[in-house]
Amino acid sequence: MQSARSDVKVSMVSDRLNRLIGRREVRIAVEHPGTGTPSRKEIAERVKALLNLTERHVIIVKKILTEYGLGRSNVLVHIYDEVERAKRFEPVHLLKKHGLTEAASSGSTQG
Repeated sequence: MQSARSDVKVSMVSDRLNRLIGRREVRIAVEHPGTGTPSRKEIAERVKALLNLTERHVIIVKKILTEYGLGRSNVLVHIYDEVERAKRFEPVHLLKKHGLTEAASSGSTQG
């Protein structure tokens, strides 16, 4: 398991409450000079600490755009209060990446 890197700096660019969908949409700037792009899990942990979120919040790292060679990434994060709401609005592949749904079996069953 990779430990959290101390040289990674996270700052909030924008914070928007989407009342219609019931989620918080946050843009984050991540500086990681001399290292690779942080993982979704590491970014989610940093966002949780930055925004003082609790365990009940569901953090979905929607998009990571890394600026090649600069050690900077722009991240779009969706924060939900309920798992069910996240499952209703987020694509299945993102739910799988964040461990919120079971992976479907890859083989087809023929009877």
